[in-house]
This record gives sequence, structure tokens and C-alpha cells, in this order.
Amino acid sequence: MTTATAGPTARRRKASPDSEPAADSRSRLTPEVWIGAAIEVLVDRGIDHVRVDVLATELKVTRGSFYWHFRDREDLLRRVLQTWSDITTQNLTRRLESAHTDPRQQLRDVISLPFRGRAAARGARIELAIRAWARRDAMAQQAVDAADRARLRYHQQIFGALGFAADEAEYRAFALYSYEVGESMLSRQGTPEQKKQRSAFVERLMQTPVVPAEPR
Repeated sequence: MTTATAGPTARRRKASPDSEPAADSRSRLTPEVWIGAAIEVLVDRGIDHVRVDVLATELKVTRGSFYWHFRDREDLLRRVLQTWSDITTQNLTRRLESAHTDPRQQLRDVISLPFRGRAAARGARIELAIRAWARRDAMAQQAVDAADRARLRYHQQIFGALGFAADEAEYRAFALYSYEVGESMLSRQGTPEQKKQRSAFVERLMQTPVVPAEPR
């Protein structure tokens, strides 16, 4: 990615007739509108199409409207990743933690995440697009890695509260998180009843102590 410096951006604002958007455009197009449009394009067409000209066309405004809120494309992409992280990791974890104090109910809530209707389906599409982007871009990969670590920590916290030792809580957290990602990516596999049975099985499995292997 090419990163524009603050100087050229400022000069463009003064020199370009597009650089001073109309008052109604400034008030209507918040940063969140641009970020939402960027996410839509990312999901539908991929990261290469998340460009200022494409988004301006989608939103029916001038390119100059973009620079009212963002320094450059990289600034937008950074804020797309931050928004995704806030919604799907930080805010979600806080809601799950505050909804129930019983770790068994927290476990049940976590297992249910891939099955929460349209919101879950849309979240899975966004997650898939961001992970595809992360395979090509270090900034996106760092955001994905940080999200994975934070989610795994929360899962491990649940298993610790259920009484498992730290190392086993870590292993169970990874197994459960892998299951959730799998269900999200394989959402077309199985009927609603089969998915319900799978999640019930995983809930029992995750709480069942492992019998130590006998020494050979």
C-alpha cells in the first residue's frame, strides 16, 4: 500500500475543487458510513476494490468527501480493521461476560454464536473476507492475530472458571474456538436439527474430563 503524507493531502484539499465537500455531504457521510461501504466492497469484491474512487462512486459523492474524514486509503483500512475488532471481539466479549456469571452459560453462549441467524451469517462473510485479506497484508494479519488471541483468552477464561487446569483450559479453548470457526465457515453443512445436535454434543464434550492415558 502507498501511504500519502499529511502534506500532499492538505495541499489537495486546498487545490482541488472536490476537496471541500458540500455541507450536506459532510453531515451525511460520517466516517462510519465510509467504513461500512468499505466493508461491503471488501466482502463483495475483495480488498483490491476497496479504493477511494470506488467508494465515492458507491456513495455518490466526490472523492474530496473522503478526505474530510481520512488521511488516505491506508487510514481507512486501518479503521476498517479496528471497527471489525471492536465489534466482533472487544464489544462481543464484554457482552458475553456481562450477560451471565455462570461459566456453563457463558460456554453455551459461545457455542451458539455461529447459529445466530442473519447476524452470524453476515459476520462469517466479513470474517472470511478479512482473513483472505490478511493472507496478503501484514496490517490485516496483525489484526486477525490479535483478535484470535483475545478470543482464545476469553475461551480459556471460561474453562478455567469451569475448574480445568491452565494447560487443559488452553487446549480446550483452542479446540472450541476451532469448532466455532468451522461452523461459521461450513454453515451450509447439515440441517438445523443436525447443527443443534452438534452444538449440544460439543457442549457436553467440552465439559467432560479427559481420562489420562495409561503409560505404555
